Amino acid sequence: MNLSQTLEIATRSDAGMVRTHNEDAVFTNPALGLVVLADGMGGYNAGEVASGMATALLGSELEKALAEQPPGGRDAGGRARAHGVLEAEIARANSAIYQAAQSQPQYAGMGTTLVMALFRDDMMTVAHIGDSRLYRLRGEAFQQVTRDHSLLQEQIDGGMITPEQARHSQNRNLVTRALGVDPGVEPEIRDYAVLPGDVYLLCSDGLNDMVEDEEIAMTLSTLSANLALCAEQLVQMANDNGGRDNVSVILVRVKREFPAARGWWARLLAWLK
Repeated sequence: MNLSQTLEIATRSDAGMVRTHNEDAVFTNPALGLVVLADGMGGYNAGEVASGMATALLGSELEKALAEQPPGGRDAGGRARAHGVLEAEIARANSAIYQAAQSQPQYAGMGTTLVMALFRDDMMTVAHIGDSRLYRLRGEAFQQVTRDHSLLQEQIDGGMITPEQARHSQNRNLVTRALGVDPGVEPEIRDYAVLPGDVYLLCSDGLNDMVEDEEIAMTLSTLSANLALCAEQLVQMANDNGGRDNVSVILVRVKREFPAARGWWARLLAWLK
């Protein structure tokens, strides 16, 4: 199933105003409905290596896996197949990054966050690890879909600090899960219904640490008709506010119903006639 006529995708990645290396990485395959974003961590260029390995491995292996056995289906079986494919390939990427970090001293301690989405049959399966985020704009409603795996989020959940205090905390970058730092990894994987007109934003924390959610929502609402310009503007806003970190965004707009849904509806109308 080719989704390039169903989804519009734009990306932008920038080193920011302070750092000399861009340790973020992105991967997209519009035909498969697959988007991946990673924010690397580690000394020297190790973070760049980790995020690059994550996106390259997940991109290439998922392209093969999905071509051989498309998940398909909104039912429990279809969702389980999608989860299984993502879990297996994330585990393989985790193992590869971990082994590289263990065997090469210059990469010791490297790891990466991960947020990815697989679109199919009016559904979206989201997998994430760490504090890279996925947001949704549906009509006028803007919502953070993922929940950070971070010390700050745990403190917010425990009532120790408020979200406003978290924005000014010195512990913003302490994640509780990351890809490649341990032999095993536990991604959070969930399914969501998607609608024509939805706009999805995947981003590294270089965006949401520098730009308020309200400003992100306003920019998406205003510029979503031109995703490339919207992506450029979001990155520029982060840089204008200081650009203390690398900043990367992937924007996905659902232009129309998915092929399977259109086929089902056409068959139903034909039967009713």
